Amino acid sequence: MDDALDWMIGQWRTERPDLDASPMGVVGRLQRASRLLERGLTDHFAPHGLQRWEFDLLATLLRAGPPYRLSAGALGRAAMVTSGAVTNRVDRLAARGLVTREPDPASRRSILVALTDEGRATIGALLEGHFANEIRLLAALTPAERDQLAGLLRKLLLGLGDLPPEQ
Repeated sequence: MDDALDWMIGQWRTERPDLDASPMGVVGRLQRASRLLERGLTDHFAPHGLQRWEFDLLATLLRAGPPYRLSAGALGRAAMVTSGAVTNRVDRLAARGLVTREPDPASRRSILVALTDEGRATIGALLEGHFANEIRLLAALTPAERDQLAGLLRKLLLGLGDLPPEQ
């Protein structure tokens, strides 16, 4: 069965047969899949009063383990956002009582962002449903196909220079 990208690539083959449009089959599908997956995640968090980025930041702090805090810089690297975005996001989550800012005892110029008890409860209550939603979103793939796709995407990301953040 053809998808929208097969149709587009066919158009390019007709219009510009001198160009190799085959990479569009990967890049275009990744972009379309990303948009559809983001929509599925956004739709899941909306009834809980959270945006996807809020879940990501809270989950990043929870993954850090006790005492569930990170420097603003480490949080930005882990969440792959700029320092300005971290400041804005932390401001919004702090206003909701989900995180706090604490001075970093190791550096007077740094702050630590920490989950509050309410923040831990909020993210804890969403985790099971979040992982179930991700399984639902990937239901077209068997577990073996998911593993294969994850391996190929890992190889692509490493080739593009996407390495784990240094803490």
